[in-house]
Amino acid sequence: MDTFETITQFVKMLQNLDKWLEAGVAFAAKKNFAADDLAQARLAPDQYPLTRQVQSACDQAKYAAAYLSGQKPPSHPDTEKTIAELRERIRTCVQYVESVKVSAYAGAAERRVSPPWLGGGYFNGPDYLRQLAIPNFYFHVTTAYAILRHNGVELGKMDYIGSMPVHQP
Repeated sequence: MDTFETITQFVKMLQNLDKWLEAGVAFAAKKNFAADDLAQARLAPDQYPLTRQVQSACDQAKYAAAYLSGQKPPSHPDTEKTIAELRERIRTCVQYVESVKVSAYAGAAERRVSPPWLGGGYFNGPDYLRQLAIPNFYFHVTTAYAILRHNGVELGKMDYIGSMPVHQP
């Protein structure tokens, strides 16, 4: 899988995440509780709540798109507290990631990716993508899915996978 295909998959999963949050709102209305209560739900006391899972998934997608296309990632302060704000964060992230042209990823395999937290260290592009960006992105997306499921939101495997380009004979 090349860089652009991976980034495209990140977009698909963020759009799925947005649908899961929408399902969470519908579930809360059906069960007569405030949907925004889900924003602070977590699986374990020492784990990030749903808000941070969504923020982190968005960050991984935008960092991968920016770093691997040779750009500086946009800054998004982590101020979201409501489901509506989280959904807007997803839309903003998707809009940015989709704005990066496929041609911008030319040379991604040779790029040095040096996130600030590495203190001057760096990954080469493929190592960054395979060893950090992909697993970290899916960790946060899957955890967000699990938090919603744990709280009763009616989601299934196909909600996680989303649409597929099935061809007929």
